[in-house]
Amino acid sequence: MSLFDDAARFAVEAHADMTRKGGGLPYILHPFEVATIAASMTSDEEVLAAALLHDVVEDAGVDFNELRERFGNRVADLVASETENKYPGVPKSQTWHRRKAESLEQLATATDDGMRILWVSDKLANMRSLWRMVRREGDAAWSHFNQADPSEHAWYYTSVAKYTSQLSATDAWQELDSLVSGVFSKETE
Repeated sequence: MSLFDDAARFAVEAHADMTRKGGGLPYILHPFEVATIAASMTSDEEVLAAALLHDVVEDAGVDFNELRERFGNRVADLVASETENKYPGVPKSQTWHRRKAESLEQLATATDDGMRILWVSDKLANMRSLWRMVRREGDAAWSHFNQADPSEHAWYYTSVAKYTSQLSATDAWQELDSLVSGVFSKETE
């Protein structure tokens, strides 16, 4: 079995019965969308596997050691770059900015283009979803998140675009940048 196929099966099992915020769609659709976006920028199987697995630790409770043993160091390291410290026992709304800032620090110093590809892919998938939610619900869309202030989201996604600008020639990065500008135009004026 290929690394990609193994990652796909593993992700399906890890995200079984989970749904996405604000839409109730099966969660597994998100990792597959992220992998599809990543595939538009690379054929690197480790990056594509990480795209499928990027949320299994943070959102599905998979142990990093299991991930590292099964998929190797690079895949686990790529997933780690997308995995936030959840600060157990502290409300997520109180740690939102801190968690995002810590993640952005990793992205800002990334030396592996695979990490930037993974981030662009995940954040583009998130921005597509967010754009649909904002169009459908208006300001009420922000109530689905641990951080309800759209200016905080604007700061985060604008920073992601900035730290991944090495990929600005790709369609995926350009779409991300366009959606960030469109969704957050009020917050960035």
